[in-house]
Amino acid sequence: MHISENIHQAHTLPAAFYREAGTFETVKECIFASTWQWVAESEVIASPQQVWPFALLPGVLDEPLLFTRDAEGRAHCLSNVCTHRGKLVVEQPGSQRILSCGYHGRCFRLDGRFRSMPEFDGVENFPSPADDLSRIPFAEWLGLLFVSLQPAMPFEELIRPITERIGWMALDTLRYSPEHSQDYEVQANWALYCDNYLEGFHIPFVHPALNQAIEFGKYEYELHPYCNLQVGIAKEGEPCFDIPAGAPDHGRRVYAYYYWVFPNLMFNFYPWGLSLNVVEPLSHQRTRIRFRTYYFDNAASERALNQLDLTEMEDEAVVESVQRGIQSRYYQTGRYSPTQEQGLHHFHRLVQQFMNGVG
Repeated sequence: MHISENIHQAHTLPAAFYREAGTFETVKECIFASTWQWVAESEVIASPQQVWPFALLPGVLDEPLLFTRDAEGRAHCLSNVCTHRGKLVVEQPGSQRILSCGYHGRCFRLDGRFRSMPEFDGVENFPSPADDLSRIPFAEWLGLLFVSLQPAMPFEELIRPITERIGWMALDTLRYSPEHSQDYEVQANWALYCDNYLEGFHIPFVHPALNQAIEFGKYEYELHPYCNLQVGIAKEGEPCFDIPAGAPDHGRRVYAYYYWVFPNLMFNFYPWGLSLNVVEPLSHQRTRIRFRTYYFDNAASERALNQLDLTEMEDEAVVESVQRGIQSRYYQTGRYSPTQEQGLHHFHRLVQQFMNGVG
């Protein structure tokens, strides 16, 4: 795998990357274990002494973890595996003063520190730090919780380009809308879905309704170390942001800010709020797309104008067609449009970087 730094010379990821189960096994550890993953809304641990167990990327990383909020209101992310014999410590969400393993009674504080263990009198060099539950790096942003097992970069570095560009938005007013959120399953490799998202090149060919709403000739791309941005400019009569004076895009009719964050998070900011797309791999040829909708205050009625559901169906159809196509013995790799596929090239360069262990 070699993606030239020069987009004019570069070839895309080889077809084998998308279709081989063995490659997918490498991707799990090289990419997903070292990057930040969305987990849930922070409401799951809204109250003191609340606990919420989960598996990080079920079926892929499948790491048993636990969010807690202690009596002082501090949040923690911990390994959910007892340090005695490996049983899951917390099986169900709820409220607990201490964490108690149901196998042999080992107890931990809500910050993961070892508290007590019956029948261990006389055990030498016990307890030690190894008897605490491991602490896992996590971050909270936009009322959302993110986790990384072995982060290759600080979360703040990851999102800094976003906050610097759109910090003028009322991001603290975003509210989750479960009735406008749903999951889709796509019969395609997770990276193909990202490939499709990362270029607006296909919009005139695949998304006629979206193409009627934006000025395709004014579509813009902007690259950052671990994320990139696509800016859609609204045609006259289409909804757009009211951007205040002093903001980077003041005076422009911005239809949407489409932010992709490596490797699989998509933050789509519209005048009505945020559409978060989480691309969760299930296997080398199956992917779950979690669509989560968050409204700004008093803006809920505008979501339908962006026709997100129609756009998603169009994207799924084309991505599944590509998944079938790359099985061909006649397709190995492609080339990039220098004007329209900078984001795609950026993604593939990051894949190469992480697969080579230099993320």
